[in-house]
Amino acid sequence: MFIFLEASISQRGNIQKKIQNKSFIADNKFPKTNEAVHASLHPNLIFGIFSNLILKYNNMKNVLVALSLFVGLFVHADEGMWFLMFIDRLNQRDMEKMGLQLTSEEIYSINNSSLKDAIVQFNGGCTAELVSDQGLVLTNHHCGYSAIAELSTPENDYLTNGYWANSKKDEMKPNSLYVRFFVRMDDVSKRILDKVNDEMTEDERNAAIKEETQKIEDENSENGKYVVSVRSFFQGNEYYYFVYQDYTDVRLVGTPPASVGKFGGDTDNWEWPRHTGDFSMFRIYADSEGNPADYSEENKPLKPKHHLPVNIQGVEQDDFAMILGYPGRTNRWLPAGGIDQNVKFAYPAWVEASKEAMDVLKLYMDKDNGVRLNYASKYAGIANYWKNRQGMIDALTKFKTAETKAKNESKFNKWGNKKKNATYSNVIKDINDYYSLTNDKARHDNYLRMVFRGSKFATSSRGLGAGLAKYAASDDEQKAAMKPRLSANIKSFFASMHIPLEKEMLFEMIDLYARKANYDLPASITNTKDLKAHISAVFELSILTNETRMLSFLEVPNSALLENDPLMLMSDEFIAHYYASTDEIDAAKGKYDRAYRMLVEGMRKSKLSPVKYPDANSTLRLSYGKVSALPVDSRNDAKDNFYTTLKGTVKKYVPNDAEFDLPKGLIELYEKKDFGPYADKAGHMPVNFLTNNDITGGNSGSPVLNGNGELIGLAFDGNIEAMAGDVIFDKKLQKTINVDIRYVLFLIDKYAGAQHIVDEMTVIK
Repeated sequence: MFIFLEASISQRGNIQKKIQNKSFIADNKFPKTNEAVHASLHPNLIFGIFSNLILKYNNMKNVLVALSLFVGLFVHADEGMWFLMFIDRLNQRDMEKMGLQLTSEEIYSINNSSLKDAIVQFNGGCTAELVSDQGLVLTNHHCGYSAIAELSTPENDYLTNGYWANSKKDEMKPNSLYVRFFVRMDDVSKRILDKVNDEMTEDERNAAIKEETQKIEDENSENGKYVVSVRSFFQGNEYYYFVYQDYTDVRLVGTPPASVGKFGGDTDNWEWPRHTGDFSMFRIYADSEGNPADYSEENKPLKPKHHLPVNIQGVEQDDFAMILGYPGRTNRWLPAGGIDQNVKFAYPAWVEASKEAMDVLKLYMDKDNGVRLNYASKYAGIANYWKNRQGMIDALTKFKTAETKAKNESKFNKWGNKKKNATYSNVIKDINDYYSLTNDKARHDNYLRMVFRGSKFATSSRGLGAGLAKYAASDDEQKAAMKPRLSANIKSFFASMHIPLEKEMLFEMIDLYARKANYDLPASITNTKDLKAHISAVFELSILTNETRMLSFLEVPNSALLENDPLMLMSDEFIAHYYASTDEIDAAKGKYDRAYRMLVEGMRKSKLSPVKYPDANSTLRLSYGKVSALPVDSRNDAKDNFYTTLKGTVKKYVPNDAEFDLPKGLIELYEKKDFGPYADKAGHMPVNFLTNNDITGGNSGSPVLNGNGELIGLAFDGNIEAMAGDVIFDKKLQKTINVDIRYVLFLIDKYAGAQHIVDEMTVIK
């Protein structure tokens, strides 16, 4: 057993082939065990169960058979976000029963091309996939939104009207856009945890971990060739390092108009039935050797190790569906007190402040098309989380998630107060004490956080202000080197800035914060009688609110002038206040960090937790499930409620509406039923479909794959009924909303007339 768990990838593959042999399994009977049902999924803990069985069945062959059978006992098909590294020993047999036709080596391989090589993290916050041997990348429209908006002008409004490059010469490079390839990962838990002990304070523990983490990252970067990240899992009980390679020359190939890519707007966001063509296309460029390179006309389209074939045969209910991507953050291990704090204190503040910011943005965006383009991405981001957080409040309240968690924690507390488990006796108390102490601060922090999110100037002292301060303190040689970059950053910053909007935004957000935070406020706020006049004066007097004044500062830098700048002073004060703490809170936080780590450790040890996998943390994961319907819904005209059609899209059409308008050309194609080879068997044009995969933010743009590893859709949203999904997975209601790949190709080919792009792809009909 131990040999199997610690074997190399190739060794494990050989062993796996042996235990998958039917005659081999048939000849080796093995008794069932209830322990296995509740075991933690991590292989190092599986060993503890099977070590006892080895004593009874002192035969390696029998143990391997047991492991193979064990795998299928406890894994839910739809729940969990899994490491690719462990597929061959944890999930593969279950996936094969559901329809997977690939080997684990075809999904994840270090030495050979595999599915992982076609999946990239897109610009740090989404997922994308390679769909041609010429570096063609497919992701969501909302993932490419900021890049498309940046390239748009009132004269060439690609965000509104769409864009398709007629040739590679017409592909456009945004200022900042990158993709990240996953190279490999490995377990460094023992190495890191050997550097800490229970006698350390949390600060000492973190310092030791940070030091060892830096060594691991340096050892694996190959002198800067790779980006290496060591990440914590199971709340600091395990550690893995991940090796990545970044490409920064990424260019826009095409995007549908916003009336397609964002069809339904905020109204349909998180809702089903859905009719959104949420996709955009980019291309990765590299140097002549295929290596990452800064933008150059000499760069060539990247030839990837693997690209995804595109299957337009369609999907049916219960078809196998696999998603690979970079889920951002889940909190499935979050204690009851944390859920309560979010629902009653943090999220309501976030929701209210987000709505305030959206109102200010919309007021000015509706007046000016240039302002709309410059602030479209910001509005969309705030609006998305506004609806998400309200949905979280509603769902977590409805399903009484905190109460359920509290009951389980009560069981854990009883377990922890047994003599043999005395180490865990104060875990729940320390956790609950911390939340009780910080509930009011959580509300305050979220109001203040939204001041920072809403206003581009609220954090000036950490942005351009910090750059000017460093510039002023430098010698002449350093100034000469810094000046061109700073000058370019200043011009870029103000190019998309609308000062009247920013002035009102800063006032409205601070005013709301001052009225609603119900907590200690920064001195400048409590001492200000007329806040609006104060903010107006700050904008009039500050160097940082005027492009000319900032550029002039580069010519005649003055540190004293900057140190006394009213916006610098306000920004510094607000940031310091946000991070301010007390000795009481610091002490409670230290106890909480240790207690939370021990809660996860103890929950796994006691087998009381229904969660068996690590929380998402922006590392590459795989989820698997099936095409899956929601209950019958009269709003959906489709035959079954797992998909939607263009008929339903047109039914929602409202001419000139901000959310439900449609391009004339698309309506004409619908009326003619000119769907090309992309229609379903009944002659309808499929648009979106549902699966029961477990995803979260960061999975946007992730490929939805069939059992052969062929692309059938793009994940882009979840459903409002299961908005609590980041905290608790609802097996009945939680769904992933995907855009059907047939709709994507139909829009590129028939609507946009860009057949040359479809011709690049490997299309399976």
